[in-house]
Amino acid sequence: MNITYQRETTLAADEFIDVLIRSTLAERRPVDDRTRIEDMLKNANLIVTARIDGKLIGVSRCLSDFSFCTYMSDLAVDASYQKMGIGVKLIREAKLHSPMAKLILLAAPKAVNYYPKTGMQHFEHCFLLDDVNALNIKE
Repeated sequence: MNITYQRETTLAADEFIDVLIRSTLAERRPVDDRTRIEDMLKNANLIVTARIDGKLIGVSRCLSDFSFCTYMSDLAVDASYQKMGIGVKLIREAKLHSPMAKLILLAAPKAVNYYPKTGMQHFEHCFLLDDVNALNIKE
């Protein structure tokens, strides 16, 4: 099986949605909101794909300043191709495109045990803000 890994400057929303569904990551992504998916792709500045004969089987979608930090927002591999090292190779390719930057990601609940196996370091000090009204602002 010949898998091609490459950085792509654009990715079609339909292709992205399809691989999200085939990977189960669609459970936590707005795949029913095409405009939002298109914005996610348009504003990502580092997309690495894995393809077999042109078919998208994996994707890493990142936001990076290429100097200090790269946030990997999505790592999706078609379930039919999981456990073949494709995910870790997508991580490697993203890191190679931003070698000076730390690569950061939030693990999906089903993938929490996957990332330590890749050699990534677990970091406990992450914070999330979903609703701006949740901030405690002292007036």
